[in-house]
Amino acid sequence: MIIWLASYPKSGNTLVRSMLSAYFFSKDGTYNFDIINNIKQFPSLKLFEKFNINPNDNDEIIKNYINIQTIINDNNSIQYLKTHSYLFNFYNKYPFTNLNISLGAIYIVRDPRNVVSSLANFESKTIEETANILTRDFNLGGNLKSNNDIERTTTYVGSWGSHYKSWKSFKTVNKYLLIKYEDLISNKEKNFLKILKFIYQLNGSKFSINENKFKNTIKTTEFEHLQKLEREQGFIESRMHKITKKKIPFFNQGQKRDWQKILDKQIKDKIEKAFPNEMKELGYL
Repeated sequence: MIIWLASYPKSGNTLVRSMLSAYFFSKDGTYNFDIINNIKQFPSLKLFEKFNINPNDNDEIIKNYINIQTIINDNNSIQYLKTHSYLFNFYNKYPFTNLNISLGAIYIVRDPRNVVSSLANFESKTIEETANILTRDFNLGGNLKSNNDIERTTTYVGSWGSHYKSWKSFKTVNKYLLIKYEDLISNKEKNFLKILKFIYQLNGSKFSINENKFKNTIKTTEFEHLQKLEREQGFIESRMHKITKKKIPFFNQGQKRDWQKILDKQIKDKIEKAFPNEMKELGYL
């Protein structure tokens, strides 16, 4: 069964994937970039092409979301899938996923005032342009000429607020865990333990923890260590700047990013006025 790791872009999904990969897919909890490949991204054009679905037909791809998830699903074990998609029903007929396939969802959220500058850097856009993106529906990827599968694949993201609200539908069936990026950074051990307990609960298993793997996971997924790995090895999810053509570090500022030092009042107000209810609910206002 699938456990979704869902988030708006640049909200901490990679950190959670790294931690889960180190804990579940390594011998001793030591993280490296290779093991993160155990947690795939969905949707992925590479996956749809494997089953002979036309990559140029987005409608056909969406209509086959459930079919592909059913094929890759394994009822005897947990399958983790990362997504930046919002939870939608296409044409009110074709759902992104369903509870016959999905065991639950871990939703990672981040203050949109910090997301905006991080996403601006990643997308080679100005903060003003990116603030407009956050406050309306937008799609990631869709560049079929790219050699990078992530950039080729169209992901329907929605706005920051609609994305957050859509995944709360899993909460109504007690299959939802909310993780705030800020809490994960301020108390990594406590929140990773919360994630592990949630997974065991979903799977109906008695909770136990491997102390050595847990400690190594925490240590080797520190932001500075991830930065060092990227400098030494590169990271497949990093991008080239569209203007300078230089590599944009994926692990750039992390917890050091502070919207109060970066955003001017106009951008701050724009975001806060767009999502007052969601930000108050999350304690960001």
